[in-house]
Amino acid sequence: MPMLTIKPSGKTVEAEAGMSLLAAILAAGESIAHKCESKAECGSCHIYVTEGRKTLSKIQRLENEKLDSIVGVSSNSRLACQALLGTENVTVELLSFV
Repeated sequence: MPMLTIKPSGKTVEAEAGMSLLAAILAAGESIAHKCESKAECGSCHIYVTEGRKTLSKIQRLENEKLDSIVGVSSNSRLACQALLGTENVTVELLSFV
């Protein structure tokens, strides 16, 4: 099972492969905005993936379109509701401006 490290808190939790980053972050007890019921419509769960990006599911069209409309997006950006964990460890940074 992959380990998920959440910054800035530094909390590290074990998560299941195939689980969304949003579900894993919420299961870890962290607070993250999520307004659209994981439909990639609001962009409120925008996070940075600082390690393990290549193990996550590929960005699909809806996620890519929403990321294109968000201020502050970088090459490390993902929507937590759309990114599914693979088998490798991942580190994410929760954004305070979301």
